[in-house]
Amino acid sequence: MTEESAGQREGKPAFRLRLRRDRTLILMTLPAIALLLVFTYLPVLGNVVAFQDYDPYLGDNGFAAMFLSPWTGLENFRRIFADPGFWHAVQNTFVLFLLQLVLYFPIPVALALLINSVVRPRVRAVAQAVMYLPHFFSWVLVVTVFQQILGGAGIIAQTLRRHGHQGIDLMTDPGIFKFLVTAEGVWKDAGWGIIVFLAALSSVPPDLYEAAAMDGAGRRRRMWHITLPALRPVIALLLVLRVGDALTVGFEQLLLQRDAVGPGASEVLDTYVWWNGIRNQDFGYAAAAGLIKGVIGLGLVLTANKVAHLMGEQGVYEK
Repeated sequence: MTEESAGQREGKPAFRLRLRRDRTLILMTLPAIALLLVFTYLPVLGNVVAFQDYDPYLGDNGFAAMFLSPWTGLENFRRIFADPGFWHAVQNTFVLFLLQLVLYFPIPVALALLINSVVRPRVRAVAQAVMYLPHFFSWVLVVTVFQQILGGAGIIAQTLRRHGHQGIDLMTDPGIFKFLVTAEGVWKDAGWGIIVFLAALSSVPPDLYEAAAMDGAGRRRRMWHITLPALRPVIALLLVLRVGDALTVGFEQLLLQRDAVGPGASEVLDTYVWWNGIRNQDFGYAAAAGLIKGVIGLGLVLTANKVAHLMGEQGVYEK
């Protein structure tokens, strides 16, 4: 039995017919597929540098140097696991991730519920635009704004000195740096999360709210029994993606403030890789650290997605 006759017997169009039917959509996706191959999958071949004493000056270009650099096997990985600086960076990374997961992740949900409860569309649109605007700011601008407010010459310090008190400089305090980083992330990116959750809430039929109100359910009970269950699949999906991105806690944001608080408070895996790979030009060592980070991130995604399946949610992919 041919593929075409089997497909037609099952009630599905044959592969050739589907290809002809969807050729326009396929052609539209080809540029995106090409970009994905060039900028995502081809660079994966560069992980071979993690097993070399890579020297980019051995060949005419960096790609040719990969074939000329001497192999070191697992030596780079042994150096990493024996380096206390690596484990300190791992510790800082997970501390920042857990703090941002607890303090940052629920805020977009709460703000989305708050905006969704606003009746007047114009007020809702203005509030959403104001909260989403910082998402377009660069980290340089975000850090500058916080510096002008919380720095030694900021508004708060100047106000305290004007009233006879000693000024404070929260931007250079290593003890509260992790909370400062979290606050910057909330101010910058909470608006993006709001849009995602509002889009999920827009799919909830208004009839459910009307029926619940007629049955005597107040605003809180409608939120608990209708709104939050509607957000649950989106929350589970974003939580899985956030866990998979646990080891990436803001490279540019932390690098900009590294000199102010010192590497002891700001060193994470991304800055550790940058410092060893770019500043010290130990490319094989940095590639090995990046490969370890990728493997751990993949394990976290699979684990979080499995937990989502156990909770009855789809997660990133179905079972």
